Amino acid sequence: MAAGQNRYSCMKDEYMKELVVISGKGGTGKTSLTAAFAVLAGRSVIADCDVDAADLHLVLSPRIVERHEFRSGHGAVILQSDCIGCGVCRRWCRFDAVNMEKNDRGETVFSIDPASCEGCGVCVRFCPVQVIDFPQRLCGEWMVSETRCGTMVHARLGVAAENSGKLVSTVRGEARRIAGEQGQGLILVDGPPGIGCPVIASLSGASAVLVITEPTVSGEHDLERVLSLARHFAISASVCVNKWDLNREMTERIEAGAIQAGAKTVGRIRYDSSVTQAQIQGKAVVELDAPSADDIRQVWNNLDL
Repeated sequence: MAAGQNRYSCMKDEYMKELVVISGKGGTGKTSLTAAFAVLAGRSVIADCDVDAADLHLVLSPRIVERHEFRSGHGAVILQSDCIGCGVCRRWCRFDAVNMEKNDRGETVFSIDPASCEGCGVCVRFCPVQVIDFPQRLCGEWMVSETRCGTMVHARLGVAAENSGKLVSTVRGEARRIAGEQGQGLILVDGPPGIGCPVIASLSGASAVLVITEPTVSGEHDLERVLSLARHFAISASVCVNKWDLNREMTERIEAGAIQAGAKTVGRIRYDSSVTQAQIQGKAVVELDAPSADDIRQVWNNLDL
């Protein structure tokens, strides 16, 4: 099977654990926590599945050893030299992706707007002279790198590109393949925020999920949605409240709700400006003498991986 196309949903190696760190929204500290876990683990395989806005590399400083194109979906392209200008493609398109304009000779010319094309293929099907090409789209790239904490698989989705869920699956599949080859027992996944397709792709088949949230009303609401998703996939879920000391009452309410939802609470992380300083230095917070470092170590130990 080609690299990147492995199926992590196949039968798992008994020794291999896969922890996915997610949050209901961005900015809760998910990536900082994953980077800290990578340092504490000593050696693991790391997968950055936040492909729409990957930033784990800013802390782990990966040295890229492999680059691979990510192609997914199709886009229509009209072969101008053979087009008869009938406009059938424009009449059939339901996404207003076919542009019509006049060239220098006053002739009507049709073209496809790649940003509007949904890749449905209707124009290809109904073109009377079959002059619409339908190539696969280049949607981004995925990479394999070496870091001080182990091998890292990460990716970059192209501007306005789709199929981020498929790219997440590619990253996870490659991480599992590498972990198997290296005999690594742990895969750490920095998952995307939210509950959409990329999150589903990062969760399905995982061993455990850690949800990091904030002591706010929106944090409480987002946590409920993410835990519901974890229950759907029957994945053991743990919860950690970041910046808990900013609202102690809300923290207690969130933890009580998490327990009631069947999740395990594994600790609290205090508000700490040292996290920002660590990011500026390109380090995980546990690599500094920071107040929150002990909190994170406690969370890591409570996960019992």
